[in-house]
Amino acid sequence: MKIRLYHYCFALVFWFFCACSFVPYADHEIKTENPVDFVNPYMGNISHLLVPTYPTIHLPNSMLRVYPERRDFTGDQLHGLPLMTTSHRGSSAFILSPFQGDERKMKPVVSSGYDRERLTPYSYSVYLDEMQVQVNYGLSHQSAIYDIEFVDKEQPAYLILNSKEGELRWDGMTLSGFQLLKNDTRIFLFLVPDILPQSVRALENNTLVGDLDADGHNATIVLKYPKGTPSLKLKYGVSFISEAQARKNLERELDGQNIDQLHKEGRRLWNSALGKIDVSGGSDDEKTIFYTSLYRCYERPVCISEDGRYYSAFDGKVHDDEGIPFYSDDWIWDTYRATHPLRVLLEPELETHIIQSFLRMAEQMDNFWMPTFPEVTGDSRRMNANHGVAVILDSYRKGLTGFDLEKAYRASRNAIMEKTLAPWSDAPAGELDEFYHKHGYIPALKPGEEEHIPEVQEFEKRQPVPVTLGTSYDQWCLAQIASELGMEEEYKYFSSKSYNYRNLFHPETHFFHPKDSKGDFIEPFDYRFSGGLGAREYYGENNGWVYRWDVQHNVGDLVDLMQGPENFVANLDSMFAEPLGVNLKYGFFAQLPDHTGNVGQFSMANEPSLHIPYLYNYAGAPWKTQKRIRKLLNMWFRNDLMGMPGDEDGGGMSAFVVFSQLGFYPVTPGLPMYNIGSPTFQKASITLPNGEVFEIVAENYSSENIYIQSANLNGEIWTKPWFSHSDIIKGGRLVLEMGKYPNKQWGAEPDDAPPSYSMENKEIL
Repeated sequence: MKIRLYHYCFALVFWFFCACSFVPYADHEIKTENPVDFVNPYMGNISHLLVPTYPTIHLPNSMLRVYPERRDFTGDQLHGLPLMTTSHRGSSAFILSPFQGDERKMKPVVSSGYDRERLTPYSYSVYLDEMQVQVNYGLSHQSAIYDIEFVDKEQPAYLILNSKEGELRWDGMTLSGFQLLKNDTRIFLFLVPDILPQSVRALENNTLVGDLDADGHNATIVLKYPKGTPSLKLKYGVSFISEAQARKNLERELDGQNIDQLHKEGRRLWNSALGKIDVSGGSDDEKTIFYTSLYRCYERPVCISEDGRYYSAFDGKVHDDEGIPFYSDDWIWDTYRATHPLRVLLEPELETHIIQSFLRMAEQMDNFWMPTFPEVTGDSRRMNANHGVAVILDSYRKGLTGFDLEKAYRASRNAIMEKTLAPWSDAPAGELDEFYHKHGYIPALKPGEEEHIPEVQEFEKRQPVPVTLGTSYDQWCLAQIASELGMEEEYKYFSSKSYNYRNLFHPETHFFHPKDSKGDFIEPFDYRFSGGLGAREYYGENNGWVYRWDVQHNVGDLVDLMQGPENFVANLDSMFAEPLGVNLKYGFFAQLPDHTGNVGQFSMANEPSLHIPYLYNYAGAPWKTQKRIRKLLNMWFRNDLMGMPGDEDGGGMSAFVVFSQLGFYPVTPGLPMYNIGSPTFQKASITLPNGEVFEIVAENYSSENIYIQSANLNGEIWTKPWFSHSDIIKGGRLVLEMGKYPNKQWGAEPDDAPPSYSMENKEIL
């Protein structure tokens, strides 16, 4: 027993030491008034199966982003130093490898062990122990500085610059070139060392040659410095337009600047962005989770305007931005739910520019279709449905009018009616779409039935249930925009189509159940496992338990379909209680690797689940929303390496955390209102661009007092588990009296339920 106890204590101490070593801020109280100091970029760098987050250095919504080049956080080697990250989940463009040692061991990218890594949103430092090199880094929007100190001064020093696919050349003073990305998109580089090298050669097939330029695969240039070189400073600029523009970006941003000045300015910009929300009460860990999540909501999309011009991969041309910055790299399927609504609150001008960028993309593509997954290399058309239309409606309904609504409507309508609804496809509408528009659902194949429709991707399948449900929501959005534009016939048409989700509702099981082309439900059927890998033959990444609730625009109707509030609540409860259905967890996750972060069949790890805990508000049980939200936040979002349960997707999941910790959430983008949950903090103040302040105050605050006893909105008694967007924008104060035990009567009356489909007869008096 003593031996076991000794080993147990040793293991506990070892684990604690490792945890404190890996996760900054987790082992001590943070004494600061600056929100950026609460940001822990390492939070969530590891998850059960997926890679949820990357520790990214960048300024808010800026083009230049980098993160350490390694397999994941536990990777014990850095694969060089990145100069530019082209996507939030892509590999880097251009790799810099400081090197000391035998020239015969040189490679295009040199891996090294590392130690003493320190990363903030605006700075980076690391010691490359095998190379004996200390690295410090600071960045601006389109340029950056590397300070490199060679600790071992008894060997020559080398800098190896690699373009994975492209060109590099040395002109005697500077190094420039490009890297080729997808869709013939290029990222250009202009780099200036503060000390000229002793010699410059190209590296071909791991051998140094006399050339001053390199091209093709793994184009690599090596700068050699003599023994005793103490340190080097590298300034560089990047551009999507040209090498000349990369040079201009460097000169504009770095003239007279050093790395300390970049850090100071980066810190200022981050405190300005994050400081729009001030929270008090709660633990340091809770503040770290909050501000880290808010920081991740500023990672994408990125501004790629350069001196009033931008390169668009949507038509392969350089355009004048006409004074309106151009933004790209936004995975709308993930971000429309909460990231865009959060930006409407905090950064309405930025959100307007993003929407204007979407419209430019639509104009630049061949068919004038609203983009779905706009990246710096073009629209990748990933996932299912076309939720850019929800971004348009939600922004307009919340007062953003600085874009052409009629043009946005046409681009959205075209994407839904002219492009195929088949997931992950940019093909024109075909047989599958004709069936949907005629019969009101996407037909599923029976087990063993061979796919015959060419626009259906072999791996992603038809995903008939989420495509039907998602398109119903998109068509509701179209109907609402048509109403705003006075298009009565269009409004009536799309309003009728917005109920198409009913065509797949199984009246006996109360699930959305795939049907074949004859209108028969697929049988036999298991809502956990039917549908193959990722359930894609019938659903998509998540199983039938998650898509049971995917009717964001008409939750009230879903309550009725399930035969009333009591059954609706019981069905919600059953989701959180239903076991995985296999004895060993790996059997479940081997089939559904995106369906992690489980509580029963609920998946906290994927965006279609984000609104589900708030649905109790619609059925007279707001106390269960309060309980569930606080449990999920405490269970799955933590200030540690595994503090994110699944794919974060550039703000998609982090915005859920920001809203939920504040105490409210936008269940239905397109309806200008919010559902009330349970606030994490004693007080939160949102400073709005118009100068007004909206406060959420939790009275009788404590960590265990998670239930709302009563509420007061702007001095009036408030019994509804929701409030309108106008209550935030005009400034105000929501006071929630909290308690240890639930008040099951608060917000439980049928008239208190949040609006569905329309806010008519639900306006706050």
